[in-house]
Amino acid sequence: MYTDRLAARREALARMERQHARIAMVRLALGLAGVALLIALGLAPWKTLASLVVLFAVIAVGHGRLINARDRARSAVDFYERGIARLEHRWMGQGDAGDRFLPTQHLYAADLDLFGHGSLFELLATCRTEGGRATLARWLLAPAAPDEIRARQEAVRELMPDLDVREHLSVEGDQMRPGVDASHLATWARATRLMPGPIAEVAVRAAPILLVAATIGTTQGAPGMLVLGAALLAGMVALALRAKVLQVTEAVQRASRDLDVIVGVARVLEGRTDSAARLVDLRTRLAGDRGSASAAIGTLAQLVALLSSRSNVIFAPVAALLMWTTQMAFSIERWRTRHGHQVPQWLEAVAEFDALSALAGYAAEHPAYVFAELAAPPAHLRTTDLAHPLLPATAVANGISLGQAAPSLLIVSGSNMSGKSTFLRALGVNVVLAQMGAPVRASSFRLAPLAVGASIRVLDSLQEGHSRFYAEILRLKHIVDLARAHAGATLFLLDEVLGGTNSHDRRQGAEGLLRGLTGLGAIGLATTHDLALGEIADGWSPQAANVHFADAFDGGSLAFDYVLRQGPVRTSNALALMRSIGLDVDTV
Repeated sequence: MYTDRLAARREALARMERQHARIAMVRLALGLAGVALLIALGLAPWKTLASLVVLFAVIAVGHGRLINARDRARSAVDFYERGIARLEHRWMGQGDAGDRFLPTQHLYAADLDLFGHGSLFELLATCRTEGGRATLARWLLAPAAPDEIRARQEAVRELMPDLDVREHLSVEGDQMRPGVDASHLATWARATRLMPGPIAEVAVRAAPILLVAATIGTTQGAPGMLVLGAALLAGMVALALRAKVLQVTEAVQRASRDLDVIVGVARVLEGRTDSAARLVDLRTRLAGDRGSASAAIGTLAQLVALLSSRSNVIFAPVAALLMWTTQMAFSIERWRTRHGHQVPQWLEAVAEFDALSALAGYAAEHPAYVFAELAAPPAHLRTTDLAHPLLPATAVANGISLGQAAPSLLIVSGSNMSGKSTFLRALGVNVVLAQMGAPVRASSFRLAPLAVGASIRVLDSLQEGHSRFYAEILRLKHIVDLARAHAGATLFLLDEVLGGTNSHDRRQGAEGLLRGLTGLGAIGLATTHDLALGEIADGWSPQAANVHFADAFDGGSLAFDYVLRQGPVRTSNALALMRSIGLDVDTV
């Protein structure tokens, strides 16, 4: 579908480019004709010259509309090109990496590549508002309750087929600057009133009227002192309110970036007739007690535009005469008094709809993915044909079962580069997707509510004076605390557990840690390429089991099939790999 629509949008864009070129030539010809008349005939017959000016103005208006339509067509082309790039796995580095949302301390965000170049956020975040992106990031960082997950799943399913809406939102957003941030607007809307009461406003409204009336009166013989008095009164009022006016105008200009994008998303949501309970609720939240959200925010956008017009060189003298900035400050404060209390809920509704639309686009682009089936405690997870959503379509899929009748712990062994860490991330990322209401890359996926704790990418810290081993045991303590806090409803993902210590301490410490976690009721995986750690599960069946990824070294090259097999690994590729790059390990 993307390919067909892309072809249609490219054809429309090419047609508009041709029309644009022709109209530009007509405008140039009219301009040259006017200049030629002025040169040849002096001022030229005024009717002829006026006709040329009117014709030029009409064509200019039509040309402006054509340019706007052309830009929208170009945005539509970009929308489908980005979609095809995602489908063809060419999307990395082309979207919003979301680094600003990565917490400094989190139990799985960095380990599972949720943010950054080529991250899950970059793949998902096709939002048009910064509020939508922030909502999506928040969903990634914390699992939702089962009822909330089901509500999001229902909404995403209903939005999935509506490609027209996703194109419309993308095109509307592309006409504005990227990164619409509504948080400043919500803060501004809730702030206390800055301008004084109605008496001051009456004075501000009346002062310019008196000044204009006095000016007109002088043309009819009235004393000139009236103008001076009216001007003095207006100046005194403006000076008395200057500090407050500056506060109002500076605050609203910081808060009102790209209101048109927010209005556009709100208008789309208000016009829908969805039956999903969450979408109905979002639409209801936009129905204000004094008109719709899109209409009210649109009015604010107009007020801000009128305020900005004072910077126009031609209008500036008139603006000064009319006390324009002060007038707009009172109008903006009146708007905030009427609607400010509703702005936060409007922005939350717009942001959530934007985030749900992004998830719907992701779901529509991956129709083979499934929504998770949510089950009751205790902690367990069942999935078939599981693969990492950030890998291309050729990625090998594997199934896994944890908890209840299946083992609570799987020790995943395998040689270097065999796929152990990737499998941990694949499982973790899909659990995150499942518990935010998004589809997962699997043919079936069932889980009870799970908190997630991972120790995959733990690094030392020069700033905090931590070695890698100390940083790892701190992370492991946080995971144990997480399991305790959630009464065992936790998925732990441990890569090369306790790899920074000696074999004896590693074996004893790892076994104690893993028995402690499963004893709390947690389920999870621990990877290792240390064959000795695989012995932990030998006498611990059926609560623990060994699985492994195999490899083959043949003809000087390694080969991996990335298929998860039962039992511990029996081979190692480290020495063969070292020899393959020219290291003479036999003599070292």
